[in-house]
Amino acid sequence: MQPKAKRRIVLVAEFSIHPIGAGTSVGRYVKAAVRALSKVPGLTFDVTPMSSVLEAENIGTILQAVEASHRALRSLGAKRISSSLRIDERLDKARNMSDKTRGLKRFTRART
Repeated sequence: MQPKAKRRIVLVAEFSIHPIGAGTSVGRYVKAAVRALSKVPGLTFDVTPMSSVLEAENIGTILQAVEASHRALRSLGAKRISSSLRIDERLDKARNMSDKTRGLKRFTRART
């Protein structure tokens, strides 16, 4: 049996980024943003159909991820970029992004 991983205080954030005026197909921009996120040290993330969920031990890492994503879209020629960021910084309890959905998943399985 493996020892439990030590739980730590982390920030969880919801982030989305959109090039404005790039047309309806923006897959190449999304891929560039995801590549940029994958290079940020200390960042864990999950891409969903509408946004990405970011996890880091400090707010600086989250902001670095946002900046890297903007830089990636600019490098593809985006002339205008809109992004949205919501940060949940809970300091009283060690947890991670999967903790926030674990209880909900149990609830939805019980109802089906």
